[in-house]
Amino acid sequence: MKFSTLISILLLCVPAEVFQNTIAAESSNKSANERPTTLLRHQEVYPLPGELDNVLLVNDNNPELITEEGILLSTFPSKNNSGLNQPLNDRFDLFSHHVYAGKPDKLQSTLWIALVAQPIGNTPVELELIGGSTSLSQATASGQTAAPFIPLPSLIAEQVSSVASGPGSKVAGDLLRGETAEELPKQWLLKTGSPTALIVLPLPVAGLDPLLNGRTLQLRMKSSGPIFLATLASFGDLNSPPSIKRWIELLNSEVISSKEHNPTPRGSSGKIIYSRVSGIQIGSTWNATITDPGSKVLVAPNVITSWPISSLERGTFGTNQIETAELKSYYQGTAWAAHGNYGVEYDISIPIINTSKTKTVFDLSLDSPIKTDKKSSGLRFRTTNTGPVVFRGPIEVSGLDGSGHHPQGKRRFHLVLRQGQRGTSLGKISLAPGEQRRVNIRLIYPADATPPQVLTLAPVKQSISQSSDNP
Repeated sequence: MKFSTLISILLLCVPAEVFQNTIAAESSNKSANERPTTLLRHQEVYPLPGELDNVLLVNDNNPELITEEGILLSTFPSKNNSGLNQPLNDRFDLFSHHVYAGKPDKLQSTLWIALVAQPIGNTPVELELIGGSTSLSQATASGQTAAPFIPLPSLIAEQVSSVASGPGSKVAGDLLRGETAEELPKQWLLKTGSPTALIVLPLPVAGLDPLLNGRTLQLRMKSSGPIFLATLASFGDLNSPPSIKRWIELLNSEVISSKEHNPTPRGSSGKIIYSRVSGIQIGSTWNATITDPGSKVLVAPNVITSWPISSLERGTFGTNQIETAELKSYYQGTAWAAHGNYGVEYDISIPIINTSKTKTVFDLSLDSPIKTDKKSSGLRFRTTNTGPVVFRGPIEVSGLDGSGHHPQGKRRFHLVLRQGQRGTSLGKISLAPGEQRRVNIRLIYPADATPPQVLTLAPVKQSISQSSDNP
């Protein structure tokens, strides 16, 4: 493995706040002859309309780095708080993202992750997978879906084949395209009286140097009745997963795999540690229609305008809008809200109209400005794209200019954004006087990303005013 690939994977284990509390006043100590390290792009920033739905999402991301066997997350009832005692019924989702660093004394070691479920009551339950995927960072055997962390440009337009860098990127892209990883069954019949292993997946490190691998799993489920569900971790042989007996033993042991990064208490001042999520969040999809207040359309703005994506505590860009999903229940010592909205789908529609007497053209982009909670006259960006990668995943857009400026159908792009980066244009939106067009954007906030970002409409003919002053 190349050193750059190792660094990319190791960054998975670093709390997001390490990347987010940066650049308060980078150029304040620079001499007048030195180039400023950040620039202020004058523009408007508005809250993103809409809201999360009420679909429950089991968010299993703490610990990210698994070092011991046990219960990762359980919705079963328990005596010692090893389970959250939360029934799941009808529509619900699951997001799971973990890393395994292997054992130096056992080079063939494999960590196995199981998803088990059991009906509540005496009636069997039919469980259906209506969408989902899984991916490793690196495959060690044939038949394993994997997406290594390969260096990619800021923007690649998908043509025939999919584009991915990392398992979070791969899984998000599969879901957008409606594809399912080969490792996942489509349906299950859950018998009463004992848990059923729905999925057992390896996190292998055999043959890797260093011993390090990651796996992302995301499922959209529908059940015919109420169930309890749990994710479990167990060490095992390279090619032989633990038996259902072993998984039941782990569940009944009520031993929890150790959690990471105690969060800053909610409402505290000073530096914030977000921690990672291990709980059940309320909301899996954010539906938004961007219009002017009280109107069914957005009048084409004459200034650069942005709307936050995955805004969170201390990162609202002055809108005071926190999009973070609330948690119905969660483990002590883990995040108290779903900071980052990992696995959440954003489905955004912009019915835009040009009411002027001249043609107007916009660039559409996803940007990653420097995180702030303060309201100002714009958003701040780095002058060079040298910051850490904070977004690595796909986006789907329809309504961009095609041949003859006519609106195109669905197009998908893979984006790699660094902290403080102005995103490359996804395409143009050209509107004749009086013309109206509907632009649709879909993305699933991927694992390994660091929130927040913004969706931006920028008038092409406008001279973008920038200032090198720092706030």
